[in-house]
Amino acid sequence: MDPVRAAFRAECVRLSEILSELDDVDLDRPTDCPPWTVRELIAHVRTGAGRLADMLAAPAPPHAEVDAAGYFGAAKFTPEVDAARIEAARSEAARSEVGRSGAGRSGAGRIAGGGRVVRPVGGSAVRGEFEHAWRAADAAVAAAAPERVVRTRHGDLMRLTEFLRTRVVEVGVHGLDLAAALDRPPWLTPQAAVVIADLLTGGRPAPAGLRWDRLTLIRKTTGRAALTPAERAEIDVAGFRWLAFGQ
Repeated sequence: MDPVRAAFRAECVRLSEILSELDDVDLDRPTDCPPWTVRELIAHVRTGAGRLADMLAAPAPPHAEVDAAGYFGAAKFTPEVDAARIEAARSEAARSEVGRSGAGRSGAGRIAGGGRVVRPVGGSAVRGEFEHAWRAADAAVAAAAPERVVRTRHGDLMRLTEFLRTRVVEVGVHGLDLAAALDRPPWLTPQAAVVIADLLTGGRPAPAGLRWDRLTLIRKTTGRAALTPAERAEIDVAGFRWLAFGQ
């Protein structure tokens, strides 16, 4: 299996395991991606992880123009795009809640004889929605050629594998945000860590003096952990640079 697809699958499976353990109190916690709650951040990740199903159902563009690093350019982080991204996740999370509540009111929770089926709540329902989204995307990827070109919602023309790299970043890095919000240790998988670190550094190793493992590198270079003065000095001396989202 292609290592990028393997990383996507591994990270999604791990996130699904975490989601099954959550309750509504967990889902309503705030995150470091304001104004999103955990529930809304999961809705954002679910949408991002599932995008490829529809993208691969559309006609293939003739050629690729953007790679994974180029995808994270400034155009994706304008105030207008950020506002739309925030509202879309909040609306999707609210829609899911209304859908589950509506199913209960319509009698979908009843069974013959007057009993009740316990309708999934909290993490069980959220996990089911996430599982459906990412597995549909993975099935579409499995059926497509790696060199297949797709068009993103922003209009970027990308090779399938390059866009899938961005999905590993989406699930993996926001997984760090979810872990922080839930007061849990990071659960980033080794497969995803390799893909994300390679993209962030362009395949270059971090200066030996930093003594960073991949998780630390990802947390530091994406702003999930602050650089110390000593680390900044080491970075400046070595001329070490990495992919900065939005630049």
